[in-house]
Amino acid sequence: MKHKSNWDVQALYKDIHDPQLEIDQKKYEDVINKFSKKWETDHSYLNDEKKLKEALEEYNDLLENYIYGGNPGVYMFLQSSLHEDDDEIRAVYGKYVNFLQVNSNKILFFTNRLSKISKKDQKKYLDSKNLSQYHTFLRRLFDKSKHILTEPEEKILNLISKPAYSNWIEMTSSLLSKSTGEIIDENGKKVTKTFTEIINLMDSLNEETRFSASKAFNKVNDKYLEIAAFELNSIFETKKVEDELRKYKRVDEASIVSDDVSLEFVDNLVKSVTEGFEISQRFYKLKSQILKKDKLKYSERNISIGESQDSYPENESVGLVTKVLGDLDPEFSSFFTEMLEEGKVDFAPAIGKSGGAFCMPSFKKGPIYVLLNHTNKLRDVLVIAHEMGHAIHYKFAKKQSGLYYGASLATAEVASTFMEDFVLQELVKEADDEQKLNIIMMKLNDEVSTIFRQIACYNFEKDLHNDFAKKGFLSKEDIGLLFKKNMEAYLGSSIDFESENNNWWVYWSHIRRFFYVYSYASGLLISKALQHEYKQDKKFIEKVKSFFSAGESDSPDNIFKSIGIHTNSIDFWKKGVAEISSHLSEAEFLAKKLGKI
Repeated sequence: MKHKSNWDVQALYKDIHDPQLEIDQKKYEDVINKFSKKWETDHSYLNDEKKLKEALEEYNDLLENYIYGGNPGVYMFLQSSLHEDDDEIRAVYGKYVNFLQVNSNKILFFTNRLSKISKKDQKKYLDSKNLSQYHTFLRRLFDKSKHILTEPEEKILNLISKPAYSNWIEMTSSLLSKSTGEIIDENGKKVTKTFTEIINLMDSLNEETRFSASKAFNKVNDKYLEIAAFELNSIFETKKVEDELRKYKRVDEASIVSDDVSLEFVDNLVKSVTEGFEISQRFYKLKSQILKKDKLKYSERNISIGESQDSYPENESVGLVTKVLGDLDPEFSSFFTEMLEEGKVDFAPAIGKSGGAFCMPSFKKGPIYVLLNHTNKLRDVLVIAHEMGHAIHYKFAKKQSGLYYGASLATAEVASTFMEDFVLQELVKEADDEQKLNIIMMKLNDEVSTIFRQIACYNFEKDLHNDFAKKGFLSKEDIGLLFKKNMEAYLGSSIDFESENNNWWVYWSHIRRFFYVYSYASGLLISKALQHEYKQDKKFIEKVKSFFSAGESDSPDNIFKSIGIHTNSIDFWKKGVAEISSHLSEAEFLAKKLGKI
């Protein structure tokens, strides 16, 4: 299948100097000014139901067409992701982010004032049939009201978020993305690779390649160790100050409130998974036994136990994912094909390009983009499925209004892991026992990383923020010890930490986006429940699509409840964790049957 392998950013603008960029920026600014001029001095919407509906309709229209600043904001973000090492693009993007902050401040008064209305008026609006389509938006706003500051304070926090937070993160990401290292490739030759390629090569079955990649990776992390420590301390302090101003009692509370889930939702999940760490420990023990090693190095934890297929070129990967999506629902594969043909997916790694992978949802009436760093490994195929899960979720969520377009973090990882799992299941169909063991172990590796590793990371984050609050500054050694403690908790004694550095937190972007990693674990466990229902009845895919289409129109608990999934019970999470143990037992049985252990 022919497709574009890179983002067609010129479909938006010719380059960063395109005059249309400035024209569209001005259009966005005019819309903001119009809304601000109309409602900043008119307080009638605060106590007049008819006026509030009028204001909300205009606010919703603004979100549908201009969140991120519309197409200019999307374009600037895409360019910055492709060229993190380009000072000119970074400067233009930085200026544009400031432009967005200034303009978003102009309409901040609207939600700020609305959140502060009396309890009596809140109830009146929430009971109003004329405002029924806005009830979820209003409820969330009223629930957050005690954490919302005065308008001047909110404006200040908005303006300083870039220098006090974003710039620090972008600095570390940029330094890492343009780093290179010398490794021994799988043909025995010394070659220079990008940081992203080095990360992927640490999973090579060739021991010399694997160790040289690990050495190069550690060298890059060591180079920026002091910088990353100062970066983290700076953003931890920024968060601590803001949490205190907003009167959050827990270090993770701001994220949980923002995601519209209960503390019980997250606490029950974290408790269930943490208590199940013996499962991930069993997995690494089994892997070390199959590989005939007393212990695996920390850098080796993701290596496969054998080759199911050495290489998955881009076209083959695209074909496999297209088939799986089409088998689930023709709308899924059709949308994937559309994105490929329109240049909405960027595949290959490159110097300066952002590492990892992501889906950029844009605004409701805007385009959706996916960034990959495809290196022809089986894991890269899963990443395509994962990010397309996000894209499909956002595509269906466009059925909602601008206020509800998107997905909260509590729901965002369900679609991604749902699609990813079905790709792996496709690979198992024709496999013999040897191949089946290899694939099941790979799948278990991903499940352990998605569930147990991410909850270990969540625990790591809590330790970091709580210790920072006590000490006022965390040295690189402090951070390293907390990292080691929490990683060993889920890895167990079959992983050797002693022979390697504790600096791997340097590149871990997750800990910079505070307390969102629980959503990987909850997403996979919920998606497994959806998969179970789908396998019982293929018509259940319509309920899956209704979940995608719900966007953020209700709380995650209520959205899942509407399709028969009850996430408010600790038993739900324990059942999901137990299913991983069942898969592991199957792998242990196959390993014994094949004489591997």
